[in-house]
Order: sequence, then structure tokens, then C-alpha cells
Amino acid sequence: MRRRMLLLATALALVFATMAAPLAYASEAVSLDATKADVSTDDVTISADDENQTAVIDGCDFAVDHFERASKGSNRDIAGSYQGYAYYNGTKPNTLMYLVTNDMVLVYVDPEHAKLNGFDPASADDRARLQQMLVSLDTAVGKGNALIGSSVPWYFTTERENELDGVLYKFGQEIDGDSYNLIVGADGSDVTDSSNAHYVQPSFACYGRLILASEAVIAQQPGWLETFGAFVSTLDWSPLFVTLKTTFTAIVFIFILGLAAAYFCLHRTPKFRNLFDTIFTIPMVLPPTVCGFLLLLALGSNTPVGKWFIDIGFPLIFSWPATVIAAVIVAFPLMYRGALGAFDNLDPNMLDAARTLGWSESKIFFKIMLPLSWSSIAASTVLAFARALGEFGATLFLAGNYLGITRTIPIAIYFEWMNGNTDIAIFWTIILVIFSFLVIMFINLWSQHTTRYRKGAVEE
Repeated sequence: MRRRMLLLATALALVFATMAAPLAYASEAVSLDATKADVSTDDVTISADDENQTAVIDGCDFAVDHFERASKGSNRDIAGSYQGYAYYNGTKPNTLMYLVTNDMVLVYVDPEHAKLNGFDPASADDRARLQQMLVSLDTAVGKGNALIGSSVPWYFTTERENELDGVLYKFGQEIDGDSYNLIVGADGSDVTDSSNAHYVQPSFACYGRLILASEAVIAQQPGWLETFGAFVSTLDWSPLFVTLKTTFTAIVFIFILGLAAAYFCLHRTPKFRNLFDTIFTIPMVLPPTVCGFLLLLALGSNTPVGKWFIDIGFPLIFSWPATVIAAVIVAFPLMYRGALGAFDNLDPNMLDAARTLGWSESKIFFKIMLPLSWSSIAASTVLAFARALGEFGATLFLAGNYLGITRTIPIAIYFEWMNGNTDIAIFWTIILVIFSFLVIMFINLWSQHTTRYRKGAVEE
């Protein structure tokens, strides 16, 4: 009898051990099966299709597709109570998810889909290949954001809830019809609080699907010419048109006002000349944002000037004319000072001689002063044009950022970069650099030409 009882107990122990095997593996997968992140990704092929990020490795039975990344989570209450630091899973059926903290990566693989798609969670080789794919995809999707550290350990699990060092990591938790990945203390505390004994710093979360490698669709990377053609064809060119229209309009006002101001100061007494020279030059030394703010205070909708323009149906603020006003104010000092310096260098005896011959002041200006000063005036005009072309701060304050109306290239660069469109920001930056290069080259060639002309005239 005792022998039968012993045999029965042994059989029951074997049955329970067999039933508990998957749970034992999950626990082992979390606490023991850790690998380093410094793996080679040379064998991984990434699809060029940005809407369906896919990665495959030659000779590997499984692949990863529909890869996405959540760079930020939320630490607010969900459904009326604190659930932990949460990453929203989205609406796609994710069978592969992982959480990244400051000191580790925890990867969850749905066991059913793992079996269907050729991934063996118990295989070190399969885990290493999956890690290669995830690192490659994360690098491709990161676009300048934080990436996985090269020395943090990776853990793999098939359990939706896992505890490590007093912290619970939960995958695919359904709350009020939405799915979340959660990081919370085993006691329900906020582990993102630095005073918590189990402090964890979440970095980001990623999602994807395991599929058979035979089902993976890898879009080939197009050539640079095709890529550039597609980029140009989808680019919104309105910032270029707004910038050129604004700059060419502004330079007309800058040219006329700059010459007039220089001529006006030329005939003032030293006391008044210093006063007006300071007023005309101050926009050049003030930050552009300060100029824009002062213009906003002077021309805003609540000012007498602003109200008058609104009453006549021609509002200034946050309109295209505001971009012209901002460009004129900021670039005007360059034109003024260049013209004033050119006029000061003229021989006053020559001008007095023209007056003794009965020439009027306007005839002296157009027949003598302007032609003899034209080299410096032209250079000042080009510099003012370049300054108006690159104006940002005052324009943003006074005109705002309205696509197709007030969005100039400098404003487009800033907001495209802020929105993560780095490629577009780089393209507009290159355009401005090219314009600046051409402007400087023109000034240099013009200066060399006028220098040779003057030397030739002196030699003759």
C-alpha cells in the first residue's frame, strides 16, 4: 500500500512538473536568458517602405514587420487609477513588443505567433537574430532620438506580466478597451520617481509583428536620383515663392529708403547726424526677435496704426505685407551704412564745383554722387538682399507661420525640424547656403571688377 502511494505521489509530481514547465521557462527567460546589445546588424535587410518597416535575415525562418516606436509614454491615471508608466499600444495587432529602460531591454513575444512563424523562444540563435532585427529597425526608425545602449542586457519572455527587481513589466494590458504596456512597482508605486527604491527610467517602447520570412515584402531602396525626384515632387515649394516675393519686394524699399536716409544724414550737422545715425543703425545691433516684438507693439491690432489699417481693409499683422516690413526693418541698416560711407568718401570740392556751375542738388545726386558711389551701393544692396532673404525672428513675431502666406524658408526650416522632417529642413538649409554663396561670390567679383577698373583709370 505504501509502495502504491509512493508511486502515485511520484506520478503526480511529474504531471505538475510538466504543467509548470512553460511558466518555469518564462521565469527563466526573464531572469537568466540575457544577452548584450552589441550585436552585428550587417546581415539584416530593412525594407525601404516607411509605412511598413520590415526586417529579414537571410536563412532565418521568421521576420519582423509593421515596426513602430513610441518615444514617450504617460504617467497619468488611466480609467481613474494609477496603472504605472504607460505606453499606448495603438490599434494594430502587435505580437511583438519591447520596453527599453536606462539599464535593460525586455522583449515580449506572443508564444502562439512565435510557434506559427518559426521563432523558438528557447533558441539562443533565434533570440540573437530577433535582437539583430530589432536593433536595426530601431536605428532606422529612431531618426535622431535616443537609441538602445550598446551595453544594456536584453531579456526575452513569453509572459505578459514579468517582475524584475521589484518592478512589474506588463505587455498588452487591456484597460477600457485600449491596450497599454506598463511599468509599475510590484507594490503599485511609481517607479519613475527618483526617490523610489526600485527607480526605473523608461526610455521608449516599440511594437511589431512576427511573420514568416517567406511572407516578408522588402521594398528595394531606390537610387538617389529616384529618391531625389520623389522628394522634390512631393515638396511644398511655397516657402521658396514666399521668400523670393518678400525679398525682391523688400529690396526695392530698402534701396530707396537706404539712399534717402544716407543722403539726409549727409547734410545734417554732426549733432543731429549722430542722433539719426543711431536710430537708423539700431535695428542692425538689436536681436531680430526684439525688432519683431517692437514692431508688434507698434503695429499690433490694438494700436492706433494697426486699427487704422484694419479699418481700411488692409491688416498688417500676420499677413504677407508683415513679412516685407520685417525684412525692410532688419536689412535697412546694411543699405544705409553702405550708402552713407560711399557718399562720405566723395570729394566735397567736386560737389561744390558742380554747384558753382549751377547744377541742382538732384542733378548732382544722379549725375555725380550715385555713379561714383555705385560700386559700394551695389555691394550694400546685395548684402541687404541676403539679410532680408535669411530673416527669421522679426518675421515670425510680426507675420507668424502661415503656409503659403508668411512661411518663408528660414521659418520653414525651424518648423520642419521641430516636426521631425529633418530631410526637408536640410534641403531648405542647402538652398539658403547656395543663395548666400552666390551673393558673396557676386560681391567679390564685383569688387575685383571695380578695383581693376579704377587701377586702369589711374594708369591712363
